[in-house]
Amino acid sequence: MTERILVIEDETAIQSILSELLTDAGYEIEVAGDGLEGITKFRETPFSLVLLDIMMPKIDGYTVCEMIRQESNVPIIMLTALDEEEAQVKAFGLKVDDYITKPFSVNLVLMRVEAVLRRVKERKDQEATAILSYGNIRLDRESHTVSVDGKPISLTHTEYGLLELFMLHPGRVFTRDNLLNKVWGYDFAGEEKTVNIHIMNLRRKLDTDLIETIRGVGYRLGKEN
Repeated sequence: MTERILVIEDETAIQSILSELLTDAGYEIEVAGDGLEGITKFRETPFSLVLLDIMMPKIDGYTVCEMIRQESNVPIIMLTALDEEEAQVKAFGLKVDDYITKPFSVNLVLMRVEAVLRRVKERKDQEATAILSYGNIRLDRESHTVSVDGKPISLTHTEYGLLELFMLHPGRVFTRDNLLNKVWGYDFAGEEKTVNIHIMNLRRKLDTDLIETIRGVGYRLGKEN
């Protein structure tokens, strides 16, 4: 099924560039010339992604973004001449998925669109997987439970988050910074030693050596025996 993208942009030259670029890449494109038209078209039919300018007539991009977020989690990429940090902070505060400043490279726009859509697909695929299994470990994402050889294992919230991340990406190496960001959160002020301790406890509780240490790099869920 063809991905549909809504371009909300008042400059006709940029409309044409984006329409040609994205159409050639295989996307179906709908264009709106102001914020009011944009929100109207958004409500008329489903879209896979929205490319949204900020400075527009009738309704600005910030307001359009707020209105969309009240109704949908559709990916939104801001495409704007506003390059100040304050503008970007406000945009991300409204839960946009990416922010590109003008003038822009058409190749960059295409790469960012593809990356955002890929992340959305991966997230949906992951959410569709309720039961994760690896070796003798079973993780039930709906009941938030873990078992080894059928025996329930009690994990802390953080230990569960680490194991879930590893089981969603078997074989992938995560640095300690990766794990701090993804499991503890970007605002966590702890040290890398915190990760080491939790990994040690997780191995002990699971009684497994499947969580491998990659010396000088980080950790991964290794190959099944």
